[in-house]
Amino acid sequence: MEKKIAIISDIHGNHSALEAVFKEIDADPTIEHIYCLGDLIGIGYETNKVLNLLLSHDNVSYVMGNHDEAIIDILAGREPYSRKKEKEHHEWIAAHLDRKYLPFLLSLPTTLSAEYNGKHLFLIHYHLDERGTFLPVDYEPTDKKLDFLYRASNADIVCFGHHHVIHHFKTKKRLYLNPGSLGCYHKPLASYTILTIGNRGEMNIVFREVPYENKEFLQGYIRLNVPDSDYFLKTFHGNQHLKYL
Repeated sequence: MEKKIAIISDIHGNHSALEAVFKEIDADPTIEHIYCLGDLIGIGYETNKVLNLLLSHDNVSYVMGNHDEAIIDILAGREPYSRKKEKEHHEWIAAHLDRKYLPFLLSLPTTLSAEYNGKHLFLIHYHLDERGTFLPVDYEPTDKKLDFLYRASNADIVCFGHHHVIHHFKTKKRLYLNPGSLGCYHKPLASYTILTIGNRGEMNIVFREVPYENKEFLQGYIRLNVPDSDYFLKTFHGNQHLKYL
């Protein structure tokens, strides 16, 4: 029997975008599982609403992203990795987090593995160095670079996020997929990917972009005085809020 899964990543505290994607996924009974590749929270401010919606679904598996990790570090009294532009923002997110979600966030693993119809999946937020630290974003990835990074892996499919654009690389060794950011885009579209693996291991990939209404979400940055709103609205949302002023 063919197996169909959905892959989402980089929700970044955007409840409206997540709700739109879940509505579409939930309407397809053939999708049996959802994998979330990290950065559930941070950048966007709808932290508790996003976590509540995620945990209302029992068919989702997660890995931890760098923003999730930074916010957890702050709550644990550790110095976060946060860049100067992001630290105050991460502290604000941590201060507004409902503590009932902390055990869930603490339980997030760095990697996941899965197997469907003989195809082995490796799921991670982004590539790691030998110390287990996230590498800087490679804005010009290639199949050769990816094969080198995962030269010791026996996975047939590597799924990652972090870089907020879609990637689809197929080499002789494996398939590499990045579904793009669900919650951060310069248009009111939420990205995710559907991966279907057939009985004989044949694969079909569909990249989806779901329209959603983002006006209220974007205006909320200003209304709630989210730290560094101007930076986040410009960098991660393309200043879309300006058309609503």
